[in-house]
Amino acid sequence: MAVAQTDIAVTSARQTKLRMAQILLLAAVALAIARPILPDFLIRVPEWAVLPYDVWLQALFDFIKDDLGLIYLTRGIAAGLEYLLDLTANLLYGKRRWPNFDPIPWTAIAGVAAVIGYWLGGWRMAALAGGTFVWVALIGQWKLAMQTMSVIVVAAPVAFLLGLVLGIFAWKSARFERFLMPVLSILQTLPFFTYLLPAVIFFKVGPTAGCVATIIYAIPPMVLMTSLGLKKVSPEVVEAGNMAGSTRWQMLRHVYLPAARTEILVGVNQVIMLCLAMVVLTAFIGMPGLGAKLLSLMNSLKLGRSFEIGITIVLIAVTLDRLSKAWVVKQPEHFERGATWLTRHKTLVTGFAVFVGFIIVAQFVQVADHITRDQELSMGKEIDTVIRTALANDTVTGITDWLRWFLITWVLIPFRDGLLWLPTSTVVLAIAAAGYAVGGRKSALLVGGFFAVIALTGWWDRSIITLYAVISAVILAVLIGIPLGIAAARNPKWAEPILLACDTMQTFPSFIYLIPAIMLFSVNDVAVVFAILIFATVPLTRYTIEGMRAVPPELIEAADMAGATRQQKLMKVQLPLALPTMAVGFNQAIMFAFFMVIIAAFIGTQDLGQELQKTLAGNDLGKNFVLGMCVALMALTFDHIIMRWSNERRKALGLG
Repeated sequence: MAVAQTDIAVTSARQTKLRMAQILLLAAVALAIARPILPDFLIRVPEWAVLPYDVWLQALFDFIKDDLGLIYLTRGIAAGLEYLLDLTANLLYGKRRWPNFDPIPWTAIAGVAAVIGYWLGGWRMAALAGGTFVWVALIGQWKLAMQTMSVIVVAAPVAFLLGLVLGIFAWKSARFERFLMPVLSILQTLPFFTYLLPAVIFFKVGPTAGCVATIIYAIPPMVLMTSLGLKKVSPEVVEAGNMAGSTRWQMLRHVYLPAARTEILVGVNQVIMLCLAMVVLTAFIGMPGLGAKLLSLMNSLKLGRSFEIGITIVLIAVTLDRLSKAWVVKQPEHFERGATWLTRHKTLVTGFAVFVGFIIVAQFVQVADHITRDQELSMGKEIDTVIRTALANDTVTGITDWLRWFLITWVLIPFRDGLLWLPTSTVVLAIAAAGYAVGGRKSALLVGGFFAVIALTGWWDRSIITLYAVISAVILAVLIGIPLGIAAARNPKWAEPILLACDTMQTFPSFIYLIPAIMLFSVNDVAVVFAILIFATVPLTRYTIEGMRAVPPELIEAADMAGATRQQKLMKVQLPLALPTMAVGFNQAIMFAFFMVIIAAFIGTQDLGQELQKTLAGNDLGKNFVLGMCVALMALTFDHIIMRWSNERRKALGLG
């Protein structure tokens, strides 16, 4: 009886939420229909009502920076980081700083990478790791790649240590965790331009600012994975440690951290990949390396050389990703009692021998030390010619020209103008209706409040243009990613290659997606949407496959026994049960799209990304943070609605 009453109460609450959501949605539609007679303040927030967030934030930053003296602390930290960056720069590509050694020969680095690859994953991993660095040297991009790597080898360990410590504190203190988690959510949704300007102001232009921005950007997943791993340590393991009389430090060092090893190493993988992604983007604030060169070449539309550098970035990303993932699954080695030091450390000895051997060879063989311009195998000009010839093909130009015309004329511009035509009050009420439908009054107030704050910043139209690009790309990504995921899930032969392609594409730094967009569609809204589309399709495909695979086999068997057709099984059984997992992919696609739309400002947009990019030319921190806040609030709105719906759906299906 009690269970039945509970079910009735839950059903009644859901009906009430849906009824209220419908009322809010009808009010939004009514306001849109009545737009011609609406007072101006319901169409757009009047200028006198716009709150000067930028002035307030600028005053706050100036107070913290100058009056509290934070600038002196950050410059002190910058000096320490600069020392480390000079050290790695000197060793990797010969920047004349302490210890003033000649740079390490490329053959020594490639050889050590191959040894590490073999230790982690055998000959295939050794070939990937060593081969990547051989490619970088032979293609003539060694110095550029080492400029990038010199920052990563400083930023990644620092981000790892800070994330580990914060994750431990979050695990130990529920109060600290409640404070930290919203901060991490905001950091993960802020556009990357919002990281760059404060880094420049507090830490100076160049590698130091790029390193700081990279560290801050990479910390959140390390914190989350450390906290998650420590929470999952089994009580039996903890009890065994306590029975052994371990102190609190010993429990942490010898029990908790080893037991959480897998989650912590997953965090390390994420840190490394985010560091590579961000250090490429710091080209916008004077960070030398592959990102800066790619930015320069794309500006001048040298697509062949851009393609080569894109391959280099992808190879480095794939290598670092595969090595760190192999480290996650590799179990610690155990040796028999009495094993010699050489036996226990054979990989270390082999790596040292290879390193020293190649350094000696490099003293006598110039090619083993460095590749000169005459010796490099770059084919940038030839690739550029091939690309331009291919793109000049009548069939290709006919298809791309027609697609560009059709999408701009009949889809994108009408959709953008339609969103801009809607009154602000309509959009806020519609968003609140979605919030009410999934989470009731609190969710409605939260997400409606997010969009109301955006309206009060005075950047409403730019925010809507940003939203239009995101929604357009995600809708197209859904039309591609979900059917592809369904087809792969229903045909095991397709699943593994498609998942491998998804894994590989997720390692690509986001800049790479701009290259095919520019190649095919030049610089316009279609190129922007196409770049976002490629980036956003990956999580939709992956989570559709995972969701379909997670459907219990007994339910599919029951559908077969009931005589359901293939289509009926899909629509009545598999998709309804897979939807909560697919919603996670949809959420990630939207987060990726908000990230990518800011990068797409590079190829010409009229959205918040373009304005954010302009702030890097000055020191207007207030405006920079207001623009970043608008992007973050839109992203958080969709994140809240989708994840709340997913969780509710899981509960309704009894999936937890």
